[in-house]
Amino acid sequence: MALIEIRDLVKKFDGQTVLDGVNLDVVEGEVKVVMGPSGCGKSTLLRCINRLVEFDSGTIYIRAQNISGPAVDVRALRQSIGFVFQQFALYRHLTVLENVTLGLRKLRGMRRREAEEKALHELARLDMAGHKDKYPAQISGGQKQRVALARALAMDPAVVVLDEPTSALDPVMSREVAQLIERLHRENVTMLCVTHDLVLAGAIAEHVTFLDRGVIRAEGSIAHLAGQHPEESVRAFFGHRENAQ
Repeated sequence: MALIEIRDLVKKFDGQTVLDGVNLDVVEGEVKVVMGPSGCGKSTLLRCINRLVEFDSGTIYIRAQNISGPAVDVRALRQSIGFVFQQFALYRHLTVLENVTLGLRKLRGMRRREAEEKALHELARLDMAGHKDKYPAQISGGQKQRVALARALAMDPAVVVLDEPTSALDPVMSREVAQLIERLHRENVTMLCVTHDLVLAGAIAEHVTFLDRGVIRAEGSIAHLAGQHPEESVRAFFGHRENAQ
């Protein structure tokens, strides 16, 4: 059984359909990559999963539990999903260590020392323990991404969700993020990543899901989608991989 099961998901904004009957599974231990052009509904899909956005119809299950409806503990749900935002969402007035411990103390009720031990473990896991006393302005974009990941992992989530993890990074830092995702995959961390970055997608997943205008139009390897998919629009999107490299 999939860790996440999305069935017939529909979301509209001001009468415009952004997600139109999306069906998607994320299996425990896999890196699931959803690709598509800007405005195709990728980020909205992620926000429906942790109910930052309420969807209009359809069902989402996480470990066989229906997460929709008023009876769901949304706070507990969000603790089970490690969300890494596109622009990192670190608090500028807090140190690296304080950014990672904040959720542990406020949401998990950990004492400061216990939270710091947990946070330092995750920072060390991502080679960031040596920067624990720095502020976000004092570290690079790639390092900020590592801190955001450490913050997500510290909550021991069922799945880590990454929203365009390389969009704010240069090519060198993007490769570092890809290597980091690969390492976490080897450690059996379940991840759902949305991106338009063909290089990143090719580095972290053998198969991708293509979302366009709110509809899943294709699934497969990038090479197959670029060269053999019957729809020209799909081939055109994935055919730019060589230019991206």
